[in-house]
Amino acid sequence: MRLVEVEAYEGADDPASHAYRGPTRRNAVMFGPGGHLYVYALHGSLCCNVVCGPEGVATAVLLRAGEVEEGHDLARARRAERRAAPVADRDLARGPGNLCRALGITAADNGTDLLEGGSVRLLPALRRPATLGIGPRVNVSTAADRPWRFWDATSTAVSPFKRHPKALAD
Repeated sequence: MRLVEVEAYEGADDPASHAYRGPTRRNAVMFGPGGHLYVYALHGSLCCNVVCGPEGVATAVLLRAGEVEEGHDLARARRAERRAAPVADRDLARGPGNLCRALGITAADNGTDLLEGGSVRLLPALRRPATLGIGPRVNVSTAADRPWRFWDATSTAVSPFKRHPKALAD
């Protein structure tokens, strides 16, 4: 899977971050060392972030969308649990919940070290996007206009931008 869309969250300085109000049992992984996976439930789906700050500083990057480059049948089978109709290739990992389903990420993966070859791994990109899009995060109600969403502007798997109805300009 090639990641094509991510969003940044800055912990204590970001009211849209799960870590804004400090450590809890749910967000404890965010306060740990970088390179670990933070998995959480949101609106009935699992989402995952990569912790990217030093231990004690809860910064993370939400994995929003990916392009399945191999293993389409496996990703499609994982997605089929929630759909009656077949899933188009571009939609297999489009959106954070779909990305987790396509990759087979579960709540048990919370805290996984992504750099040590565990059940989920993060590898360097083989190529950079030809055009990088930068803009506001998707569907957050606070700190909504921070340009902390990054995407491959040539990918059809990128999520459509959706502004939260309660979002106010920063």
